[in-house]
Amino acid sequence: MRNAGLEEAQAGIKIAGKNINNLRYADDTTLMAESGEELKSLLMKVKEESGKVGLKLNIQKTKIMASGPITSWEIDGETVETVADSIFLGSKITADGDCSHEIKRHLLLGRKVTTNLDSILKRRDITLPTKVRLVKAMVFLVVMYGCESWTVKKAERRRIDAFELWCWRRLQRVPWTARRSNQSIRKEVSPFEFERVFSGRNDAKAETPVLWPPHAKS
Repeated sequence: MRNAGLEEAQAGIKIAGKNINNLRYADDTTLMAESGEELKSLLMKVKEESGKVGLKLNIQKTKIMASGPITSWEIDGETVETVADSIFLGSKITADGDCSHEIKRHLLLGRKVTTNLDSILKRRDITLPTKVRLVKAMVFLVVMYGCESWTVKKAERRRIDAFELWCWRRLQRVPWTARRSNQSIRKEVSPFEFERVFSGRNDAKAETPVLWPPHAKS
């Protein structure tokens, strides 16, 4: 990859004034460009340089995602699949940049982890503070994985808040039909409020650092 000349290529996208056309992690390579022609030139550079060391570009594993209309691609007579979304380093990236599906997916994963912990969370010989730490370490980290890149809208904020309260009510075995306010539920567990993470606040009461500047949309 270093010998493919990508760093010197003009093709790419501008981020903070810097031209970026590739992201590499282990054996995954992502190429970025502003046009189909630029992208094809980058891909051919990688293909040619890989061939010099006996590596062949696997077209079956190569995908193209564009933010606008794109015609079908062919490399050496093989059609390259065009997709509307893709999983990259554990996060779902969509062509339209909408994070709502990714947030829903993480909340579902969080619910699954919480459900799997039921036998532990229902044990009476484990203290509430220990259970709270367990939820923070094993559930909330799953939900927040990759959240630095999320654009959180008001609807997603409400879902995240509802998930947090679902966790605390399940932890305390308090049904939704019980006449207990959300504030009283949070008070019992020395609350870890997701809202603090997603609002960009970093006050002295916050139990976790702010993960990224606010990207809220109404």
